[in-house]
Amino acid sequence: MTTVTTRTVEYPADDLTMIGHLALPAGAGRRPAVLIGPEGMGLSDVERRRAEALAELGYVALAFDLHGGRYLEDPEEMLARCMPLLADPDRMRGIGHAALDVLRAEPRADPDRIAAVGYGTGGAVALELGRDGVDLRAIGTVNATTTGRPGEAARIRCPVWAGVGSEDPIMPPAQRDAFTEEMQAAGVDWRLVVYGGALHAFHHPPVDHPTVPGVGHHPRHAQRAWRDIVALLAECLPVTD
Repeated sequence: MTTVTTRTVEYPADDLTMIGHLALPAGAGRRPAVLIGPEGMGLSDVERRRAEALAELGYVALAFDLHGGRYLEDPEEMLARCMPLLADPDRMRGIGHAALDVLRAEPRADPDRIAAVGYGTGGAVALELGRDGVDLRAIGTVNATTTGRPGEAARIRCPVWAGVGSEDPIMPPAQRDAFTEEMQAAGVDWRLVVYGGALHAFHHPPVDHPTVPGVGHHPRHAQRAWRDIVALLAECLPVTD
């Protein structure tokens, strides 16, 4: 098995001290890099393990923070923080840029070969980086068919892949349609995969705290969505050495 090294990284964003999780592949050379954004509850071992899985594949991976090192188990507290955040593209971009700066400053990361992958709120942040014109090689989102300010999707410079559950009440068909219409009108190279029978956060293993309604794990589709993200990265951000 490839040796992966990890460390926590602290950095300022959104008037908080964020605590991210950086995973580095074996070796000493520069590698393509991936930002990983968490669900609205915040950075957890789920995203940390995904960063490490990407490092196993040869990527430098940074799972970024949303809440200053906190994981918001209480759904009301989570919504009270995330709903204003999701309504404020500039705040989301600030969080994304702060993490991106950390990743670009890592000596093992190739600053010209970066992708952004995110789940829920973290996926919305990834999309906002694209709408802000950041030079990314790919954007992949799960549960985040969020739309942006009119016309700004035209600044997206890379392929966009989105996955969503067919039964997700938080990202319902009307929201999916608005997202795909935005991408199409902007001339983005986009794909949408609808996973039949899946709810919101279907990729996330069950948790032992309350969640908002409409959330549920779907093991088969969770595996499929991960394979789809890995395939997106292999296509758009290949590890070549």
